[in-house]
Amino acid sequence: MKIKRREFLGAAMAGATAAGSAVDAIAATANKADALDPLAMVPLGKELKATRIGLGTGMKAWERVSDQIRLGQKHFDKIFRYCYERGIRLFDVADLYGTHSYIARNLKDKPRESYTLTSKIWWRKGGVPDADKGDADVVVKRFLKELKTDYIDLVHLHCMTSPTWPKEQRRQMDILEDLKQKGLIRAHGCSCHSLGAIEAAVKEPWVDAANIRINPFHTKTDGKAEKILPVIKNLHAAGKGVIGMKIIGEGQFKDDTQKIDDSVQFAVDSGAVDCMIVGFEQTWQVDDIIARVKKALVKKGKQQTG
Repeated sequence: MKIKRREFLGAAMAGATAAGSAVDAIAATANKADALDPLAMVPLGKELKATRIGLGTGMKAWERVSDQIRLGQKHFDKIFRYCYERGIRLFDVADLYGTHSYIARNLKDKPRESYTLTSKIWWRKGGVPDADKGDADVVVKRFLKELKTDYIDLVHLHCMTSPTWPKEQRRQMDILEDLKQKGLIRAHGCSCHSLGAIEAAVKEPWVDAANIRINPFHTKTDGKAEKILPVIKNLHAAGKGVIGMKIIGEGQFKDDTQKIDDSVQFAVDSGAVDCMIVGFEQTWQVDDIIARVKKALVKKGKQQTG
């Protein structure tokens, strides 16, 4: 049976359209599933992806000791393994926390592409030995050895408080950009500890992502929720990745289930927090936060669909 060229092309186009529609439907289903998945890999700015929930290792940290370190290596290993088994793939460490070797020990047998690793450079007085401070290239190369990795996904300038920090830290920012171009880091940014510092990050093109303190109770954050949230939204709208920290008020809400729910919902509803890091101390807390983030995502989804 002969088919006219016009009929053949029409059939081919119809087939292509149907196939395209099927692909679009699959993508829409996948996107909907990700929207409700507390452990989905989501964009973190323009450079990275990470799970919505991350393991923080800097609870009450100073001079390379944090609450996670105080629990001991064996307990840290237990928490890490549980996080990884449950699907958490974002791990937040820092020179100040003393957690480089702790996390390296646990990541050594994990595929490098399977997780997102962030660290931070401490430059202020005290905190880490002066001999270990210096320009970012020297410090990051030490980080790479301590973390036993060829690259770090995200390196922050730690604890920015000045509203003019981009001017003050320009030399280190330029060095970090050079390291990014060389592939030793994938992205750079800042950990903000004042409203002025966040406002500066909004305007600074160099910032790929930022750690921001956020909860609705003004506990360990940089201002009242109604003042800080619009700035965080501006940061996210500018294309920067946003990692929320102090979600549980640095542990102050851990015995108040309503506050935890309200804080998680606040972060989810903001639409400006890509990921949340939590300083888990017990395995049950991992399951608890995953369930609460899931509940918050479902609630947001229902509100959006009316």
